[in-house]
Amino acid sequence: MASTDSPGLLSLLQRLARTGSGALQNRLEIFSIEWQQERARLTSLLFWSAVLAAMGVAGLVLLTATVIFLLPRDYRAWAAAGFALLYIAGAVGAWLTLRRVLKEKPFPETLNQFKQDSAWLDSFTTRN
Repeated sequence: MASTDSPGLLSLLQRLARTGSGALQNRLEIFSIEWQQERARLTSLLFWSAVLAAMGVAGLVLLTATVIFLLPRDYRAWAAAGFALLYIAGAVGAWLTLRRVLKEKPFPETLNQFKQDSAWLDSFTTRN
């Protein structure tokens, strides 16, 4: 005879379904928040990159031309070469920084939660 205090299989399955549903809803909410953050970050990154490029090019062209034209004719080629090397060094620095930023993984908390869920589920299979 079964005890009336122990929950039935159907009751356990319902609780498991509610728990699973709640966990899935939680993960989807985290993903939704991170998706909005990533969209905002990407929009900001693109906007400020365009502003930087436009203002930087305009400023550098004007500064370079001013300096070169102020120098005596014999030194203008050397000044142009010096500016070229300076700009190449700046481009390399910008490239390295951009690569570092692009290596950041999107949705870090969502991925972390899925890893935790997977480890939790694996803990049940390793007990047997």
